[in-house]
Amino acid sequence: MQYTVSVRALCDFTARRGDLDLRFTPTPSAQEGIAGHQLVTSRRGPEYETEITLRGEFGPLVVRGRADGYDPVANRLEEIKTHRGDLAKQPGNHRHLHWTQAKVYGHLLCRERGLEEIEVALVYFDIASQEETEFMERHSAESLRVFFEERCGEFLAWAEQEMEHRRSRDEQLTALTFPHAEFRKGQRQLAEAVYKGAASGRCVLAQAPTGIGKTIGTLFSMLKAAAPHKLDKVFYLTAKTTGRQLALDAARQITESAPDLRLRVLELTARDKACEHPDKACHGDSCPLARGFYDRLPSARSEAVQAGCGHAGALRSIARQHQVCPYYLAQELARWADVIVGDYNYWFDGSAMLYGATLANEWKVGVLADEAHNLVERGRVMYSGTLQQGALRAARSKAPGIVRRALDKVDRALSAVGEEHPGEDAPEELSPNFINTLKQACVVMETHFAESAPGAADAALQQFYFDVLGFVRLAEEFGSHSVLELTEQAGASAPAIALRIQNLIPAPFLKPRFAAARTVTLFSATLTPPQYQIDMLGLPAETAWIDVESPFSAEQLHVRIVDRISTRYGDRQRSAAPIGRLIAEQFAAQRGNYLAFFSSFEYLDLVAGEFQREYPQVPAWVQARGMAEAERNNFLARFVPGSAGVGFAVLGGAFGEGIDLKGDRLVGAFVATLGLPQVNARNELLRERLEEAFGSGYDYAYLFPGMQKVVQAAGRVIRTTEDRGVVHLIDDRFGRMAVQGLLPQWWAVGSHRLPGA
Repeated sequence: MQYTVSVRALCDFTARRGDLDLRFTPTPSAQEGIAGHQLVTSRRGPEYETEITLRGEFGPLVVRGRADGYDPVANRLEEIKTHRGDLAKQPGNHRHLHWTQAKVYGHLLCRERGLEEIEVALVYFDIASQEETEFMERHSAESLRVFFEERCGEFLAWAEQEMEHRRSRDEQLTALTFPHAEFRKGQRQLAEAVYKGAASGRCVLAQAPTGIGKTIGTLFSMLKAAAPHKLDKVFYLTAKTTGRQLALDAARQITESAPDLRLRVLELTARDKACEHPDKACHGDSCPLARGFYDRLPSARSEAVQAGCGHAGALRSIARQHQVCPYYLAQELARWADVIVGDYNYWFDGSAMLYGATLANEWKVGVLADEAHNLVERGRVMYSGTLQQGALRAARSKAPGIVRRALDKVDRALSAVGEEHPGEDAPEELSPNFINTLKQACVVMETHFAESAPGAADAALQQFYFDVLGFVRLAEEFGSHSVLELTEQAGASAPAIALRIQNLIPAPFLKPRFAAARTVTLFSATLTPPQYQIDMLGLPAETAWIDVESPFSAEQLHVRIVDRISTRYGDRQRSAAPIGRLIAEQFAAQRGNYLAFFSSFEYLDLVAGEFQREYPQVPAWVQARGMAEAERNNFLARFVPGSAGVGFAVLGGAFGEGIDLKGDRLVGAFVATLGLPQVNARNELLRERLEEAFGSGYDYAYLFPGMQKVVQAAGRVIRTTEDRGVVHLIDDRFGRMAVQGLLPQWWAVGSHRLPGA
């Protein structure tokens, strides 16, 4: 059995020493790095070779990678690194790592081409100045061979451990049986779809109802596919923290059902939640967990791997014991874990860590995305960015002179945009001069961060730098998938504008994510119609669609369409009394707990106020704007077995999805809206763009997203095969066949129609 490792991974493992140090020049974007490499290589002669694929062996180790460039005339191999700022500020361990990579590539090239010696060069290209700085060493092929074998020797024991782990893992996964006595109704159908997706290398879009055990069914099936289809890793991605815990619980059940299975399960958490010293910077002169990080990492890594990696709390405990940063320990463990559980952004975001690692290490991965109906809106957020003039001025107030002058230019440029487009009439595109002004400010801020004393960088300035950097990256990829938005706010001394790149269609950005995986399964209870998801997310045309059979029956849920009440904006005032009367009549007919959903807080307050005045004998509680976690918990605490009352909530809010009120904790729901997004300038522009792109502008912008929220909210009522309940859909438009076609097939819509009031 052979173990394949990339040159980068081999060198990271054997050559990283000393401090974790993020002070030296923030990393150029991927686009800038590619452009920098291309510019450097374009300056070379006609014989110059680029992206040279190399491979070497040492015992069971197979080391492979691509060298940046080789000049056969000068017999010179180059390792090209892009950067910004003063190279004199570069930590020594960074340079040491780069030399290690260059020399390993030097050996592989000498071996492949029979060279007796070679010149090895580090070429640092400054993105800002476009200048190259070169460091050169001449080595014999023999000395490079010895160097290579020493690196491999250091890695070999770990590699042998990893080979044994992979052999045992795949053997146990091949024999793995489902951890429960049998599959639930619909669960096997979903699991089979996941497996077939991995087998065929296709993406899968699965609409699967609540209550069938989607989490454990999909994870089990993807793990079963790992050995026969050579999956290196499984990524389980969620929209919320509760989803991560469900995935971790499912992984625990699977491993407990197979005592000999040593599955490494890793939970990834956000940096701000994992950080032990949020008041300190990420370098050894500031943070004690960064000082000597790479010297203590091997022991922490070994313990975590032996423990099966672990959830965030377990990792934090190991990190504390070894005095290393828990966030960067988790980043390292992602290389060695079998199952990684984390937020969508680890795969789908513009700087997604798991996506980047998959490309760099050429992993074959299976991706599971839970509650995937959230991904369209999350994708829009990931690929949108805002420049706040108010934040700029706050950052400027404490910045040193040279930085202040650069920010002044940005300030004037933003003001000019506002003057050229009064009344929040946004420009259609950004001028090259504006983008260059932002880039120049980035360079000045980066130089300041690299050269400032430890801990001296102002937090507001750092945050504004990241805002500008993200904005520039989006500006460089600006197209019909996004629009510019301009808003004006009152400032302390002068009006302040906010300029936003708002993504409308995330498909162009997400498409490469689907291409990079062996298979991706997106699943949720509300993915109808599938073509909407395929178009908006950029899924491959051959994506498989499955609508999983529900374990629930029509007898469990009475769906009552109240078609004589309009919830349109102009009708809301006169709708309050009949809706209140409907709720009271249902409560009198069947005491229990209900949720009533409305399209906005204003509408909610209107109907709730009417209801509480007219029916004070019925307990009622109301969702408020901006509820803290404790307040949300108190709201849900009213839904206890045997209790009765009505909770008023906003559709699409905290109580419209993701809550589990089984049994008689919830016996019914009222949905007084189609959930259509508000008609405003952005949504109308969205409708126009979607009409141009897909020919279904109104449905894609309004109807489909709205009905998704309706079905999610109504789905709170029936959570198990024992539950019984009622749902009132209040609006005449629910009577339309096109609308009813977006409701779950198992609902008996229209069989219990009420005349309304």
